[in-house]
Amino acid sequence: MNGHEKSDSAIVAVNPTNNTGEPVAEPGKPRAGTKGNANEQSTRRAQDRESVSQALERVRNAARQRKTERFTALYHHITPELLRMSFLALRRGAAAGADGVTWQGYEANLDNNIKALHERVHRGTYRAQPSRRRFIPKADGRRRPLAIAAIEDKIVQRATIAVLNGIYEEDFLGFSYGFRPERGQHDALDALMVGLNERKVNYILDADIQAFFDAVDQDWLIRFLNHRIGDQRIIRLIQKWLKAGILEDGVVTVSETGTGQGSVASPLLANIYLHYVFDLWAARWRRQKAKGDMIIIRYADDIVIGFQYENDARRFREEMRERLQEFALSLHPEKTRLIEFGRFAAAQRGKVGLGKPATFNFLGFTFICSKSRRGKFVVKRRTRRDRMQARLQDIKGELRRRLHQSIPEQGKWLRQVVTGFFNYHAVPDNGAALAVFRHYVTDLWRRSLRRRSQKDTMTWVRMKTLADDWLPKPLIRHPRPSERFAVKHRR
Repeated sequence: MNGHEKSDSAIVAVNPTNNTGEPVAEPGKPRAGTKGNANEQSTRRAQDRESVSQALERVRNAARQRKTERFTALYHHITPELLRMSFLALRRGAAAGADGVTWQGYEANLDNNIKALHERVHRGTYRAQPSRRRFIPKADGRRRPLAIAAIEDKIVQRATIAVLNGIYEEDFLGFSYGFRPERGQHDALDALMVGLNERKVNYILDADIQAFFDAVDQDWLIRFLNHRIGDQRIIRLIQKWLKAGILEDGVVTVSETGTGQGSVASPLLANIYLHYVFDLWAARWRRQKAKGDMIIIRYADDIVIGFQYENDARRFREEMRERLQEFALSLHPEKTRLIEFGRFAAAQRGKVGLGKPATFNFLGFTFICSKSRRGKFVVKRRTRRDRMQARLQDIKGELRRRLHQSIPEQGKWLRQVVTGFFNYHAVPDNGAALAVFRHYVTDLWRRSLRRRSQKDTMTWVRMKTLADDWLPKPLIRHPRPSERFAVKHRR
């Protein structure tokens, strides 16, 4: 690459990598007071977005053109503008890390804080702090461990990830959906539904990687990163986060495994790990070994694979188990299942009197082999019962804390809760589950209101009127999967 190319792209890419996939706004006229300041801030943010966007687009273009090269000059993209944008993108109400600094506290002296942070990052004196351990309940009653990073670690992680995304978004495969820009859970759900309806799928492998985020081998992760990232300053940054440890009960514990689930960097690092461990291998297996149709959908560590032939499914499961073990991962023995599923499976089981095929869960929904009113085979989705029950328990507890709030205050909060639930779960053929959820929310609200007075007059007729005033109706809000999938994947 000549000097002109270097100055234009601001990137140096050298050394071919192992390509086999195997590991080795314009300013307005300011007014007096706060409005002038707001206009200045708005203008500045627009300028920051433009300069950062241009720089990151150059990274992405270079990654698109140089699929087999390592990027040796990326660190200079971590600019004050990118750090400031990364801070502004953080959640305002997020829990503070081990340093106790909140978003609002950091914002109070933002310019000086960002300037000092940028200098430390580029001088090499930036030090990652231990993440604070926090647990959140899971639908099955267990607790999920999260790592809450200090705010400056969140800022630097988010900025670094923005740079790396430009590279890896050109590398990641189409069936990987988790934690990627412009991709979400409903995109993965659409792809799965289209695959089940349009491909010859008779068997489903519902694969669960046991304790994935805690089991990631950090040495392998760094080796995978080195396939594309030749700038060792970026690698050292990531190593600092991995080695910072977890603070719990006043004790810092450093582990050789794991990516710190809950941290800003963890989703991309997890995707990179599974890209090399699973995605490239599975895509090659489908091309070279599968005898029939095969579909693959991965959302982070949730993986669903569909097969036409049982023999393909069994061979893939065994080879996948061996593949994961090479990289310190394992399939959960109880949660990983191979089941008959699909139109031909349903027909075959019906002929021998075995009843409907088993169901499986993915991203909050239960997938069911069913029939339309005309008797045609269809796959339907229902909200997972355990997820709905867990959400209702949360609402019940929160209503107890809001017991003495006024009805309008409670109604506004419940409207937000029900709207959020509907926004995710209001998919075609799931109307009954939406109605059930709204009914139980109404009943929980009625019981809560009855506790406020011994002279209760809250009848179901009055409660229904109250619910109609505040709670949204259970309407389907998502299009058919094939329609949305066709728009996003025009091929």
